[in-house]
Amino acid sequence: MPTSLKDFEAVFPRLREDLKEHCTHYKLPEQALKWFEQSLTHNSLGGKCNRGLSVVDTTQLLLARDLSQDEFFRSATLGWMIELLQAFFLVSDDIMDSSKTRRGQPCWYLMPNVGMIAINDAFMLESSIYLLLKKYFKQEKCYVDLMELFHEVSFQTELGQACDLLTAPEEHVDLDNFSLEKYTFIVIYKTAYYSFYLPVALALHFTGFATPKNLRIAEDILIPMGEYFQVQDDYLDNFADPSVLGKIGTDIQDNKCSWLINQALKICNSEQRQVLEANYGKKDKECETKVKKVFDELKLEQVYKEYEEQRVGELREKIATLDESEGLKKEVFEEFLRKIYKRTK
Repeated sequence: MPTSLKDFEAVFPRLREDLKEHCTHYKLPEQALKWFEQSLTHNSLGGKCNRGLSVVDTTQLLLARDLSQDEFFRSATLGWMIELLQAFFLVSDDIMDSSKTRRGQPCWYLMPNVGMIAINDAFMLESSIYLLLKKYFKQEKCYVDLMELFHEVSFQTELGQACDLLTAPEEHVDLDNFSLEKYTFIVIYKTAYYSFYLPVALALHFTGFATPKNLRIAEDILIPMGEYFQVQDDYLDNFADPSVLGKIGTDIQDNKCSWLINQALKICNSEQRQVLEANYGKKDKECETKVKKVFDELKLEQVYKEYEEQRVGELREKIATLDESEGLKKEVFEEFLRKIYKRTK
């Protein structure tokens, strides 16, 4: 039975109190303590928590039974560490991208009196991961592995972000700078590792099934799955019904190095290329419409559907031939794939 968001969120107040208590040991002044609590609440809550929930659900699938109260709490705590990592990335990303809203409310740096203090708040969100890890997992033999995993995945995500920012700066459009190779690097490192591999790797360490072989199999399946998820995201940004998607796609106007523009550049003729050059990355509805017209002429919707079937076929084959002898279960990957295959939002 998948974990409910309500049950998962019920763990957060205790972790927030743990972090506040840690600060009181330093005799942190009340104003700063209150500020940290507001930052934790604003930036960690309000999302779908898919990454965090996946740690709990994967733990349950690996153990093939209901979790004890302690197992639920500790696997959920690992899940909340991913949500804190996500919060750290989002606070930083929103500043870098000059974003206005996040999860239906103003970005943290745009909240009253916050501004660039948000940079320090982002650092504190990241450091919170390691305080909780020490409190609840120091006695475990996987403690160092968990710590190293968070450090490595953080760096991988930051590499992906660096490549993204250098490839597609919002204020300077240069389609010659785009390529499918760069796109693949960006999505694997910026999204796939922390969104798909990290939750399963944490659950494998927690349950004692983190053999080198199991971790390698997990990476081999989850990284291509994470790449497919981001390609799907790029497709939905342009082709999904905004009322179903819950937002209006902005990739074209934002000069994103998306899967669609890279596919278009690969197959367009010189005339279509000129249209893309003249209109991509412009904050203008008419320019966006011209780019969308080229995407339609190139039948990118059909190109995506063929890609989806091929990629999902490859993933299903990998899952079907998976060796379960060391405790890794096919269901873990089937569940991930079930959630994203042919999603509409």
